[in-house]
Amino acid sequence: MDKITQELGNFIVSFSEKEMSPILWDATENYLVDTLGCAAAAHNCRTAQMGLALAPSNPREMTGSILFHRQTTSLEAAAFVNACMIRALDFNDRYPGGHPSDCLGAILALAFSQKVSGQKLLNAMAVTYEIFARLSDGAMLSRRGWDQGFVVGLSTIGGLCRLLNMPIEQVGSAIGMFASTGVPLRVTRAGELSEWKNVATPYAVKNATYLTLLARQGMEGPGRPFEGRNGLFENITGAFELAPFPTAGGIIMTPRVQMKFWPVETNAQPVVWAGLELRSQVHNQDIDSIEAFTNKFTVYEIASEPQKWDPQSRETADHSLPYILARTIVDGPLTEEAFTLQAVRDPDLRPLMDKIRVSVDPRIDALPTGQVEFRLVAANKRGERIEVSVGNPLGHPDRPMQRSEIAEKFQRLSEPVFGEKRSKKALAQLLKIRDEIDVSILMETMHVN
Repeated sequence: MDKITQELGNFIVSFSEKEMSPILWDATENYLVDTLGCAAAAHNCRTAQMGLALAPSNPREMTGSILFHRQTTSLEAAAFVNACMIRALDFNDRYPGGHPSDCLGAILALAFSQKVSGQKLLNAMAVTYEIFARLSDGAMLSRRGWDQGFVVGLSTIGGLCRLLNMPIEQVGSAIGMFASTGVPLRVTRAGELSEWKNVATPYAVKNATYLTLLARQGMEGPGRPFEGRNGLFENITGAFELAPFPTAGGIIMTPRVQMKFWPVETNAQPVVWAGLELRSQVHNQDIDSIEAFTNKFTVYEIASEPQKWDPQSRETADHSLPYILARTIVDGPLTEEAFTLQAVRDPDLRPLMDKIRVSVDPRIDALPTGQVEFRLVAANKRGERIEVSVGNPLGHPDRPMQRSEIAEKFQRLSEPVFGEKRSKKALAQLLKIRDEIDVSILMETMHVN
């Protein structure tokens, strides 16, 4: 094995429940609550329904549970459907470079179909999140024009191999097979965005699940996918190092994963807060112009293409700075209803969107990595200026959402699906999940059919 594969494998096989700290237990519980709330709200989303239509009803080998549906299928099919639910609203957690909770589509499919304890599930989550953070920071694939599925897939393999107690030789094979086949194009997130924007990572999760099972059957994968000839280093990234894992003296990185307070792309979280503040100071019909100032990456991601000023799909709208800002100024706090097709294509919103200009502020762009600022300078029709500035928003690692706020988000998303009584019961079970000897108890509370 090359060095990166060896480091990943060593961590996966050695980071047990005994290595978990109180901070890590709490963080993984919080992300589990948040993830299941997001998935519940999207349990009948169109992409999940397509996956369900193709899921085999009588799989011969290892099965997986489909969230909320009292249905088992092949593990890889269940992983795909679950990940589609988790990802559909773009409301789930995020680390720079992607969304680690996308991986939980596979982890939960396996955990809910086997007799897995709460501690084992949270431990597998911690392995997944720790790998995700290090690979995202090291490979920097999104900044090189490649998509996040590569990191999602390898992190998924980490969590699955941990749950299955696979030996390091099989872990290395699974990593080698995925690393040599799983680098996707970031064109998925350019221009007018399609449904695939939220399905690209579930596809990576599905493939990672299948390759994990192949490795478990004895399939041998390439041992030097990172550093070998024609490997990732040579063809795509150049050489990089992974930050040391906790088992090698490194810090715990999982709590640096951000949760979303609003159902929009991560760089747009401060946009909503700034829009609300501006709304409190000036009526939308009295606005003459709005100048928005942010960093280069935010401009590139959500304000650099014509489609962002005239979105036609939900996926484009929740990645459109002018749409999100204008919709907030007009409607106030954003909910999922802001992204129905009727709302997205609303012609009455376009005049306000056309008044928005977005620029890079060199001072904001020079802020330390991870620090956030978004600034608005608006003028009303009398020529008066209104200035608004928002720093690290709620959910940012330096301003984390509290357990009560995470619980409130879960209940708001899940009550329309389960009803108030079962939503509260599910939340109570989730908040005690580390004490459960069999996490499938949640499936009895959180079902829709």
